Amino acid sequence: MLKKENNYAFIDSQNLNLGIQKLGWKLDYKKFRIYLAEKYGVKKAYIFIGFVALNQSLYDSLQEAGFILKFKPTISDADGKIKGNIDADLVLRATLELNNYDKAVIVSSDGDFYSLVQHLYENGKLEVVLSPDMGHCSTLLRQTAKEKIWFMNNLREKLEYKKKNAA
Repeated sequence: MLKKENNYAFIDSQNLNLGIQKLGWKLDYKKFRIYLAEKYGVKKAYIFIGFVALNQSLYDSLQEAGFILKFKPTISDADGKIKGNIDADLVLRATLELNNYDKAVIVSSDGDFYSLVQHLYENGKLEVVLSPDMGHCSTLLRQTAKEKIWFMNNLREKLEYKKKNAA
C-alpha cells in the first residue's frame, strides 16, 4: 500500500487572483482546492489574504471550499489603494509548519519567495511551485524552482469558474 501524501499548499491570494485575471478568466476555488488535493496530495491549503471587512462573503466561500485563511491587516496607501503584503506571513507559516508536511506547494509568481523555494528545494521539501501566469512569473523564481515549476495557463478548462444558469 502506498503512503498517502501529506502536502501543504501556501497560496499568495493576490498574486493568484491577479495572475488568473491577466489570463482573462476567473478561478473556481472549489475546483482548485480539489485539484490541489488530487494532483499534489494537499491536505492543508493555506491562503494568505489581506482582510477587508466588505469581502466577508469571499472569505466564507474560500473556507467552504476547504482553504485555511490567514489574514493580514490592510492599510490604504496615499492613492487609497488597499495594501496587505502577505509575503513574510507565507514564508513564516511554511517554515513553522515544515515538520508537519511532507512537501510544499507554493502558489505564486512572485520572486520574493525565491529564498523559501530554494530552501524547500534543497531540503527535498518542495513538491511544486504553481505560477498563475507564465508570462508574468519571476525569472528568479523559475531558476530557483528548476524542474518543479508549473504554470496555470493551461488549466483554464479544468479550473475556470462558470456561472450556473438559473432555472
